[in-house]
Amino acid sequence: MREDQGIENVAILVDGGFYRKQAKELFGAKSPADRAEELVKYCNRHLLEHGLYNRMYRIFYYDCRPSEKRFKHPLTDEEVNLAKTPGHHWMTDFLEALASKRKVALRFGEILESEIGYVLRADVQKRLCRGELDFAEVTEDDFRLDIKQKGVDTRICLDIASLSYQRLVTQIVLIAGDSDFVPAAKYARRAGIDFILDPLRLNIKKNLNEHVDGIRCKTGPMGLNSKDTLHVDSMLERN
Repeated sequence: MREDQGIENVAILVDGGFYRKQAKELFGAKSPADRAEELVKYCNRHLLEHGLYNRMYRIFYYDCRPSEKRFKHPLTDEEVNLAKTPGHHWMTDFLEALASKRKVALRFGEILESEIGYVLRADVQKRLCRGELDFAEVTEDDFRLDIKQKGVDTRICLDIASLSYQRLVTQIVLIAGDSDFVPAAKYARRAGIDFILDPLRLNIKKNLNEHVDGIRCKTGPMGLNSKDTLHVDSMLERN
């Protein structure tokens, strides 16, 4: 609820997989601790509006814990142990760092363990189909790890509905890049919530504007934001 005239009570909901991918493009590769610190600082930028600092209710971060599955690589037939990969270690440390931050709540979906595996990259598949590449020339680098999540979007929508129904906040900022949230956004707006979308400079469908109260990004376009204080280059200059 609005406790002070003109001051919003803000909940920021972050689609974790989307944020991690876009943040790497926008701000560069970082350590788990630096990425967690960056996320909180970026979210706090949404509190400043018209010269006033709104009140942070909470940052909700949605993601999946890293998989520890073992399986065979389809090309080499060698065993892959995801628990021993750099990506697993990075993600584990990142979630631990984020969990220690004030006013940050982690919400976990699930990884579809039965569907984890390596698949040929789309560009490689096209080259094979066109006869531009012989299968004997395919290497391990031509595969990508395919991991599917479930439950993340559902948890985001449930929290939007809960925050709106209980009137816990007056504004919701969603950091995401797809349209799966539209039904929940409509419900929030009907409940009188100011609903803001931050697609982190990703080009989104124009009709999404119909379902939100505003679109705001708190950094410059990709390739033009190296002076942003959250960018890794700017951090190195200060150090």
